[in-house]
Amino acid sequence: MSQKDWIEKDFYKTLGVPKDASQDDIKKSFRKLAKKYHPDATEKDPKAEEKFKEVSEAYEVLSHEQRRKEYDEARSLFGGGGFRMPPGGFNPNAGGGGAPFDLSDLLGRMNTGGGPTAGNGGGGFGDVLGGLFNRGGGSRQRARRGADIESTVTLSFDEALDGVTLPLRLTSDAPCTVCRGTGAKDGTTPRVCPSCDGAGQVNRNAGGFAFPEPCRACRGRGLVVDDPCANCQGSGRAPSTRTVQARIPAGVRNGAKIRLRGKGAPGEHGGEAGDLLVTVAVTPHPVFGRDGDNLTVTVPVTFTEAVLGGDIDVPTPGGGTVKVRIPEGTQSGRMLRVRGRGVRRKDGTKGDLVVTIDVAVPARLSAEARDALKAYAESTTDHDPRGELLERARKHAAGGAT
Repeated sequence: MSQKDWIEKDFYKTLGVPKDASQDDIKKSFRKLAKKYHPDATEKDPKAEEKFKEVSEAYEVLSHEQRRKEYDEARSLFGGGGFRMPPGGFNPNAGGGGAPFDLSDLLGRMNTGGGPTAGNGGGGFGDVLGGLFNRGGGSRQRARRGADIESTVTLSFDEALDGVTLPLRLTSDAPCTVCRGTGAKDGTTPRVCPSCDGAGQVNRNAGGFAFPEPCRACRGRGLVVDDPCANCQGSGRAPSTRTVQARIPAGVRNGAKIRLRGKGAPGEHGGEAGDLLVTVAVTPHPVFGRDGDNLTVTVPVTFTEAVLGGDIDVPTPGGGTVKVRIPEGTQSGRMLRVRGRGVRRKDGTKGDLVVTIDVAVPARLSAEARDALKAYAESTTDHDPRGELLERARKHAAGGAT
């Protein structure tokens, strides 16, 4: 497909969709039209067959995000009446019944003598075309983003609750310090790659479309090194060790992944640095557990405290305590909630501390304690905690209601 087709054909109109149509709408419209005009369904009607080709051509462009973007840019740039594409597109040798069309002549006129970019000393409209059709910036090396780096840190339970800043020692590729990133041996310089003219990429023709891909001759660098640096073997990159400060936010969970922007490997040719991806491992606490934003703790109480109630000291992270009132008649396993003593959330609020009561039964009793319990048992013979349970079991066995 020529660039002329991109500018003069309205693929949106061909598919019957608006310019801002979603990919799903484009796909639905194509399927509907393809079924309608398919040769198998139209008994080889020449008009329907031609329509089917037009629909397929439009879908081939609009269904691909990058092709659609380039098509929209081309239509926006040339489709508004600025100038009309001559026969043969941008090919200066293409025939069409008139003189050969030389785009450089047009750009020269527009950049000099009162054109829209006059006085700018180059760039302007030519740079726009270069970016659009991947023909500009021949000897300029493209900026490359640095690689992302992954690391794992192990935090204590308290560090995870409070947050902490840790120094992390990282090893990643960086510009070689011996050749200062050129890849060439000291006293020599790399040369511009003849295959891509220093762009680092070449266009691959695929079905009428030109797609950029990394140049194989220079591996995307845009430069060829004839006498490579012994330290980096001509790549311009070498392992580098550095220390970064990583801030781990308060309340982080075990297994969480934190992305620290710009803390990864340095970029090339002015490109931004990559990111540091930190996986957090939190060591268990011997006393506290965690349930979402709440902390959990199991606290033993005496039989007397459970029956009569009272205030008890409950531990909190960091070594402190908080007073918790035990109601009279508290059963083992009951949960009590202490508001605002849990995990810090992103909005600054905190979860709760959930206290589970565990009635502790002493393994040994003194004679006085044993006599006191016997007296208590004799005074409560009318209370049978298992009576209702046994009655329900008997009724169920007899086939009665439960």
